[in-house]
Amino acid sequence: MNDYTYIDPDYTYSNPKTGILRNKENVERGDLLLAFESFKCSQRLEELRKKPIHIKDSTSLLDIHRHLFQDVYAWAGKRRTVEISKDGKQFFPVSHFDTAFVYIDNLVSEYNAINKKDKAGLAAKLAEILDRVNYLHPFREGNGRTQREFIRTLALEKGYTLNLNPPDNQEVYSRYMTGTIESDAEKLTALIFELLVDYPK
Repeated sequence: MNDYTYIDPDYTYSNPKTGILRNKENVERGDLLLAFESFKCSQRLEELRKKPIHIKDSTSLLDIHRHLFQDVYAWAGKRRTVEISKDGKQFFPVSHFDTAFVYIDNLVSEYNAINKKDKAGLAAKLAEILDRVNYLHPFREGNGRTQREFIRTLALEKGYTLNLNPPDNQEVYSRYMTGTIESDAEKLTALIFELLVDYPK
């Protein structure tokens, strides 16, 4: 989190005294909030493994975020209202969010039109969607977990499994992070193509 810079003069999300994100349990220590958030999000992710949220369009990003963080933040499922940058690179400005969400809608429509047997085409489009959603960074917190679940579910709806953060393979997560940070669609395409596996019948 420390790599990010937030423009939030009104302290919309954080406690001005502690700098800690306001949360439903009123946790005031960063390490405890991180542990609590991780625990609750893991539980909710397991629920989505059993019963995924159908991806209609970009609004499904909000639905997924709301489900994952409903126990932690009152603003779960809501688009951020502050600007975010990382290492001097600003993510998408909130003033143009409406246009960006329509763009994501179009990418999802294009993905849905690809034949499920066209694994290369699916991987390329999933990489493009992932790259654009990452740049959008629609939430104050929880963007990575939300976008990975979004992409996983899109793959699932075409009959594939896709895990960009396997617990037993740090290399995969490292390649995912490098691809998103560098906005390198080719790296992401190669990674996703490798990881797409037919869902067991």
